[in-house]
Amino acid sequence: MNHTELRAQLAELHALSFGWALSCCCGDHAMVDDVLQNAYVKVLDGSAQFGGKSAFKTWLFGLIRNAAREERRRQLLRATGLLRYEPLRSASIDPECALSQKESCQRVLLALRALSPRQCEVLHLVFYQDFTIEQASKVMHVSLGSARKHYQRGKEQLRKRLEEGPYE
Repeated sequence: MNHTELRAQLAELHALSFGWALSCCCGDHAMVDDVLQNAYVKVLDGSAQFGGKSAFKTWLFGLIRNAAREERRRQLLRATGLLRYEPLRSASIDPECALSQKESCQRVLLALRALSPRQCEVLHLVFYQDFTIEQASKVMHVSLGSARKHYQRGKEQLRKRLEEGPYE
């Protein structure tokens, strides 16, 4: 795939990539910006190359997931003082955050946060990104059986938590 095709693919998948990155970053919009930038730079500078073994979207989502892990590691190192560089961030109010304050959204967010990270990842990929469980397993780097198990358990836990009633 040439540079122009890569840019077109990234542009086409950007909205979905943002949603996936937001999930991988636990809703931290500032972290999402860094994660997406790092992933896109890797794609465009050739340090990450699409081999064609899966769909481009599946490969890209795996790259975004790994970039989120790297960013969490960097944040942990900054917090412990092991990494001295700490970029300046301007505080801004995000209009999307206001939407999450609604009761129904809040209940779902709290229920999702109570799931294991793997359950949350597979549910996000299947429900929000229209991946099959098999594609999700490739993004998550787990076996198909493991992805199925996390998917089933995640759905059961989510349903149970949402039926329990309001959260505090």
